[in-house]
Amino acid sequence: MQKNIKSVFALILFLCFQNRSFAQKKPNIIVILADDMGYSDLGCYGGEIPTPNLDNLAQNGLRLTSFYNGARCCPTRAALLTGIYSHQAGIGHMMEDKGVDHPAYRAQINNNSVTIAEVMKDAGYFTAMTGKWHVGQPHGTVPWKRGFDRSLNAPAGGFYYGAGKGAKLFLDGEELANNSEKLPKEWYTTDLWTDFGLRFIDEGIAAKKPFLLYLAHNAPHFPLQAPQEDIDKFKGKYLKGYEKLRQERYEKQIKLGLIDPSWKLPPANPNIPKWETLSQADKEKYDHMMAIYAAVIYRLDKSVGDLVAGLKKRGVFDDTVIMFVSDNGGNAEPGIEGKFEGEKPGSAESAVFIGQGWAEAACTPFWAYKHHTHEGGISSPGIISWPAGIPASRNGKFEKQPAHITDIMATLVDLGDAKYPVTYHGNTIQPLEGTSLKPLLSGKSINRKNPIFWEHEGNRAIRDGKWKLVAERPEQWQLYDIEKDRTELVDLAAKYPDVVKDLTAKYNVWFKRVHAEPYDQNFKWFYDYDKAKKEAAFLK
Repeated sequence: MQKNIKSVFALILFLCFQNRSFAQKKPNIIVILADDMGYSDLGCYGGEIPTPNLDNLAQNGLRLTSFYNGARCCPTRAALLTGIYSHQAGIGHMMEDKGVDHPAYRAQINNNSVTIAEVMKDAGYFTAMTGKWHVGQPHGTVPWKRGFDRSLNAPAGGFYYGAGKGAKLFLDGEELANNSEKLPKEWYTTDLWTDFGLRFIDEGIAAKKPFLLYLAHNAPHFPLQAPQEDIDKFKGKYLKGYEKLRQERYEKQIKLGLIDPSWKLPPANPNIPKWETLSQADKEKYDHMMAIYAAVIYRLDKSVGDLVAGLKKRGVFDDTVIMFVSDNGGNAEPGIEGKFEGEKPGSAESAVFIGQGWAEAACTPFWAYKHHTHEGGISSPGIISWPAGIPASRNGKFEKQPAHITDIMATLVDLGDAKYPVTYHGNTIQPLEGTSLKPLLSGKSINRKNPIFWEHEGNRAIRDGKWKLVAERPEQWQLYDIEKDRTELVDLAAKYPDVVKDLTAKYNVWFKRVHAEPYDQNFKWFYDYDKAKKEAAFLK
């Protein structure tokens, strides 16, 4: 009897040790970044495009309803990679180096910041990245010198096929011919990034290390290109027009419980012609443009499915955290008509941009687009999956706590039991700006201590609790109660001048601290949005 008791006791100790070891095991981490995807483009965020794989991650994980990006490609990538604001990292705008007198605008990640790869590598992770880099490769800032053990990257995107204009790939620093034997034949970037991502994951598993994969898609950024069979799935489905599509997405978002029904859909931008006024030929052209966009997103979702299937095949899916976000809101470049060039639209030789009408639908229920700091420009889908780490009771839940792109570094440090350095390779490192999102996985408060800030091309904003102060360059500040009015229709600046004064003071301190500068007023805008807002009476 006593022998049996000892045996049971020994078994309990063994199981406790095993459970403790499992609890302390560092999870694998994959950060997936989409490019120019609007808030409503996924099925689980109100869209009609079939995205079953991302929808499934959301249904078995968490959907963040208030995830914010940096309003534009390069700034968002810089903030994601470093955990500080893009100005602090040296990429306050895009890829134009303004020189040493303008430290926030050097067009590359500086040495007073560290990347997620550098931090996680020091914590024992195997680090890899695939996809669009766009944080300073022309100036010498490259993934293989910023902590990534393995990388297959495009310096700045702009293509989907090897035959595309400007197509260029680097494998661990080696420039590859687009028909290199190291690449699959007739590759398509969306599939290629996942293919090599899984190859790199195999190396991490073989090394018996947890892995970090930064998977930076160029989809659905222009020039929109996709396999013809995927485009054909959607042709004819958008002849109803962008106004009706926007309304349908808005109604689905309410039905899903994603947004508050009290948030009214803003008036349509009056610069965009009413669908009913278009000729039949133009309607068919715009339908074709949106079909290509839908095909690009459909294919991106398929690649996520391939990634998940690969993780499951390797037996590591449950222990892998997957975070999915987008770098900015829907893209209205280069203006109302978009672009529809090439003998075969959607092919490698074509150039297709969806234009303002479809971009407005992509940003449902918000207004403004990429470049802007109103909600349409900075709001992103935000999905987190982690079967072993998110309680089953939280699966499919909406998380309303605001989150920001700078939070990703802080979250990875927390998840991987890493140490964010004070110095690195002899350089003083700027303190983290983001807040770990790990507590929200179990339904706890993330206890954000500071407001969230934005500045891009003179468009600026601060969110502090329920209040958001925002301005389009060079307008005066507008104030919104973002909890009651996230679609930003009722400007409360005149009603609450003390709140405006307080938030303005905080913003000015931040603006100076990150070395941001007033934006060049000679910048040629691609549409007159000030006029559009006045015509639509957006602020009444």
